[in-house]
Parts: sequence; structure tokens; C-alpha cells
Amino acid sequence: MCAKFLHEDIEIIQKEVKSWKNYLPSQTKFKNDFERVFGFSLNELLNFDDFVKLLYRPTDPASLGVARALFGLCMVLDVVEERGLSNIDLKWGDPYDCHFPLIHGMKPLSLPWMTIIYVLMWAGAFGIMFGLCFKLACACFVIPYWYIFLLDKSFWNNHTYLYGIIAILFWSTNANRYWAIDEKLSNEKNNSVPLWNYFIIKFQFFTLYFIAGLKKSSREWLEGYSMNNISDHWVFDPLKIFFTTEQTDFFIVHWFGFIFDLTIGFWMLFDKTRIPAMIFCTAFHLMNSRLFSIGMFPYVCLVTMPLFCHVDWPRKLIKNYRLLNSKWKRNITELSDDNKQTDPTINKDNTNDQSVKMKNTQVSFEKYLKKKISKEISKSPTKKQKFVVLLLIFHIALQFFLPYSHFITTGYNNWVQGLYGYSWDMMVHSWDTILIVIKVHDNINNEDHYIDPYAWVQNDRWSKHGDMIIQRAQCLKDNLLRRKEQVLMSSKNCNEIEQWSKLSSNLSIYIDVRSSLNGRFQQRVFNPNIDMLTVEWHPFKPVSFLIPLLTQFNSYRDEMNEITKHVYTWSNYTDVFFVADYPGMQLDNYFSDNFSNVSLTILEGEVTYSEDDWINEITVMKGHSVNVTTGKLHQVKTISLHPSCYMYSYTNRTREYLEKKGIVHPPRKRSGFPIFKELKHRMNAWWRALGHIANAFFHFVYDVPMTRRVSRTHNNSKGY
Repeated sequence: MCAKFLHEDIEIIQKEVKSWKNYLPSQTKFKNDFERVFGFSLNELLNFDDFVKLLYRPTDPASLGVARALFGLCMVLDVVEERGLSNIDLKWGDPYDCHFPLIHGMKPLSLPWMTIIYVLMWAGAFGIMFGLCFKLACACFVIPYWYIFLLDKSFWNNHTYLYGIIAILFWSTNANRYWAIDEKLSNEKNNSVPLWNYFIIKFQFFTLYFIAGLKKSSREWLEGYSMNNISDHWVFDPLKIFFTTEQTDFFIVHWFGFIFDLTIGFWMLFDKTRIPAMIFCTAFHLMNSRLFSIGMFPYVCLVTMPLFCHVDWPRKLIKNYRLLNSKWKRNITELSDDNKQTDPTINKDNTNDQSVKMKNTQVSFEKYLKKKISKEISKSPTKKQKFVVLLLIFHIALQFFLPYSHFITTGYNNWVQGLYGYSWDMMVHSWDTILIVIKVHDNINNEDHYIDPYAWVQNDRWSKHGDMIIQRAQCLKDNLLRRKEQVLMSSKNCNEIEQWSKLSSNLSIYIDVRSSLNGRFQQRVFNPNIDMLTVEWHPFKPVSFLIPLLTQFNSYRDEMNEITKHVYTWSNYTDVFFVADYPGMQLDNYFSDNFSNVSLTILEGEVTYSEDDWINEITVMKGHSVNVTTGKLHQVKTISLHPSCYMYSYTNRTREYLEKKGIVHPPRKRSGFPIFKELKHRMNAWWRALGHIANAFFHFVYDVPMTRRVSRTHNNSKGY
């Protein structure tokens, strides 16, 4: 009996061994394929010490050095253009300008000192490009860059955040060991860099694409509401052979953009898919450079794409070029005229010697790397190496966390999550602001004054964020009181002195902003009845004066498009816009005599309508319309228990008159690829930048006052 059981056990064990033998080759094949594709074994990820050794594996610095130089070149151009060195007098020169720093109370320096900061940042960009005093150059670029970044949130973009992060990452690497002056001056030859130098920068660009794709997975993007009418641009002309304008907007802009961002990082990681992925990526960024005014962002993405290629591609490129060049010279020599009496064998030998020398150089560097790798593998990782790897892991976790951290920093949220910067929600939301009303109430004299909404600011992004609204109100109060003091001290105009002397220091400021998000109805963003000088705000608490977005009318967006198309069929001069409001809210509106056939139609809810000289008001219900008198202020108040939405349709008489008289603006010509116009613009920007630097020099050396231009559109010397 025992022998029988033993025999059965042996058979079972033999079957198990046989099954494991069948399984092991597939496991080995998987591991070999994994190592062939990724360049490292799976076991190196399972043990922390092995993982540290992997990230510190000696690697050819060639690709990293080229990326550093090209990134530096882009930053040299960016400092002049998008950072604003060429327009530094307009951006930072007016002491009355309102800025919106992340740290409330943070102030920019005077114009001469801001110029010095820009010069330091510019010098750092040149140092990064040339690889000269690399670590010092990175410090000179990074510190001023982030200082300027923190000075004004209203200029934040995804790519400005990206530049600052990439510059910090380059600062932590040894990217000056190839294609750099530092490398030429160094006595060390055959330098290498640890693998993590490549890994962390590639990760940052992978994150740029991947999280941008995740953000585009929202309904707003996938349903095609985020970007409208962009397909009218000339870059989409070839696609219009196959698609209509609406189809191009929906399938190409929205759906292809979503799929591209979500997957392109993966395609560029693998050898077999890298070339087609880079072709698509190049076309994508070149199109973006024509579609949007986003500075050097497309070009930064273009010049860093080769980081996803093999690390030694620059050496191979140079080697192949030299071999082709030597072969070409040899052929020319062999075909040369006999009268030159040149011995072709000598030239051939010289050419062969050069080829052998280049090949030996490449082989010697590869031997050096293999020798160094085998030497590093035998060592145990140091505490410093482990600490650096932990920092890298922390950076990776932070970059995945920050875009979704807005549940913590709720004070910066509005209708959408967070500030536009580290969120990576590129082009996911489009805002259309039609009205900003700033009312200053003098509490002592009980008088109202209305401020130009663009006075003392350089853009209107502040109008979408609660913290910036408060900063704007405080800046306005300070400017008005400072302007009053200045007028009373220096003005000789009696009327101006009398006007400003009446203004007390006990002020309240109310701001009413009406905007549309992604093609919705125009509605209020903030409560217009709250004094922005006394309201409380906290970065970790929701904005108390934010009016919620009317999402219950989302389904109306398609109907609004149909109504708009229908109104356009009435004539070439008719137009329409849509408004929504909460119960109890009132809209004060005015149409000048330049408009005619103005009509108010209620789509949802119930409102009362009245005009300035009316004693009584009339009630207008859903589906009904009322004619609006031009040249008079009228009021529309929502009285239903639920929000109302309505539309204004009108005829533009001025446009009709000009067209009938033959005085019409010619259609805007599409300039295609205005390369010469752009070059001229950039040359002028460089001349202005050098002029500002010269002005700052003469100011510090000879105490000459700095000259500056005055903006015509965004500044108002009278204030109100």
C-alpha cells in the first residue's frame, strides 16, 4: 500500500516538474524581451539597492548635452519675449500697475533693479546654452525665473511652470559633459552621467503629455465644447477636404488631441513606434506654434523629443557625417585631374586612417562605459545615492499629486479647479468675458464711481479668481488714494483738485464679472453685492463670494448654436447673445442707438422688465419676448424660484450703414507662415531689450532716469 502511494506521489511530482519546465522558458523569454525593450531587467525594480544602482548606471551624456544646449537657446529667446525683457518698461515700470503675487503683499522691485534681475536670468540662459559655468548659470536662471513667476499669477501658464521645473532638473544633472564649454575646459575625458539624469527629464515631459491627456478626458473636452471654431485656421485646410468645420473641431481638435496627449509619451518610449510618434509630435507642435501665441513652448517640446532616442545618437550622427564627408572627399580625389599629380592612394590611406580613428574613438568610449558599469555594479550604493533617488521618487509623486491637489487649495478654485499653471489642463477651458463692472462706493459722501476695468492691469485673468479679485480691489484703493494725494500736492487744475478732494478714504469696492465657460450662458462669476475690501479669503477654504456655475443649462449649448445660426440667417447684421441669472439677481443693461430691433426673449424662468422712466415693471414669462428701447438703461430681474436664462437679439446698424456706403473692412488676409514678419518682430524685441539694459546701466553709473513707454490700453491716469 505504501509503495503504491509513493509511486503516485512520484508521478504527481514528475508532472509538476514537467509543467514548470514548460513554464520557465516563457518566463525567461518575457524577462529577456523586457530587458531588450527597456534596457534593464525586471529584477532591478524589485530591490531598492538594485534600483539605485540602475539609476546610477553610467550613461553616455551626448543626448543630454544637446538637449541642454537647445533648451538654453529657447530660454535665451524666451527671456526676451514671453518673460518680457523687451517690454520690461510696460510690464514692471508703472508703479500704479496692479500685480497678483502668490504671496500676498509681495512687491516687484523698481524698474532698474527688475532689469538687473532679467539680465541675470538672461545670462544664466546663455550659460545653460553654451554649457559655461553650468551650475552657476542654472542658479542665475532658476532663482530670478521663479521670483518673477511668483510675482504675478495672472501670467501663469502650463509652459511657464514647465520651464522652471526643467531648469531645476537640468541644474541637478551633469548636462555639461557634452557639447559644452565646461567639457572642453575639463581635463577629464570620456565623461559619463548617471542614468537618472535622463530618466527624470524624460519623466517630466512624459507627465506633460500624459496628465494633459487625463485632463482632456472630461466631458467638456470630449463633447467638443472646450475649443470652438479653431478649425477656421489655415493649418487645418488640408483636413477640410475630408471633414467639415464642425467635424474637424470635434474629431481632430478634441478627440485626436485627447488620444495624442494620452498616448504619445508611451509611443516615444519604444524603438519600433518612436519614429512615427516623433513625426506626429513634430507636426502637432508646429501646428500649435501657428495656432496659439504660446511663445517657445512648442519649440521646447521639439528640441527635447530626442531625449527619448538612444543616448548616443549625436555621436552616431557625427560619425556618419564624417564618414560620408571623408568618402565624398575620397571620390573627388579619385576623379581629380591627372595634371594635379596627386597620389590618390595617400588620400585614401588618410581617409581610411580617419575612419579607423573615429571608429576606435567610438569603441574606446563604449569600452569605457562597459568597464565603468561593471565597476559600479560591484559597488554598494552610497547613502548620498539613496537620498538622491528618494528625492527623485518624491518629485515624481509630487508631479502626479499637484495637478489633482485642488481639493486642498480650494481658495484658488473658481468654476474650474485651481490656478492655470501646474494643473496641466491645457486648453481644456475657454472663457468669454463680456462685462466687468467695478464700482467704488464712497461711504462718507454716499457716492458711486465707476472704474475702467482695464485701468492699471495688463490682462483680465484676475477677474476669474477670488484671490486676485481681492488683490485687485486693494490695489485700486491704494492707487486712488495715492492719486488723490498726488493731485492735491502737484496739480494746478482747479476742477481736478475739487474732484479728487471730495473722495474720502472710507471706500467700498464692488466687482461684477459676467462670463461664459465653454460656450455656456453668460452669468455672474462673483456676488456683486459684497465689498471686496472687507471680504474674507483663505487659500484652504472655498471662495465664499463665488456664484456657482449654472450647470443645469448645459444641455442648452447645442440649442444655443442652432439659435445663433438661425439669427444669422435674418441678415448679415444680426447677432445674439445669451444670459443666465439666479433668482433675485438683476441685470442692468444698455444698448446704444447704434443698434436696432433689440429684443429680449425668455428661454427659462420668469423675469420682470423695466426701463428708467417706467413707473411699473412688466412680467415676462418663458417663451415670451419684449422689445428693448435703445438709448435707455433697462433692468431685467429674475423673479422665478429657479434660475432664468434669456437671449438678446439685435441688428448692428453701424455695420449695416458702413456696408451700404461701401465703407467696409476688407476680410483679413491669412498670412500663412509669416516667417519674415516674426523675424522682424523678434529682432525689434532684441533691440528693445538691449536698449533697456543700456538704460539701466546709465541709471546705475550716471544716475540717469530710466525712460519708459506708457501703455495706451491698460492704464488710465485719471483712474475714474
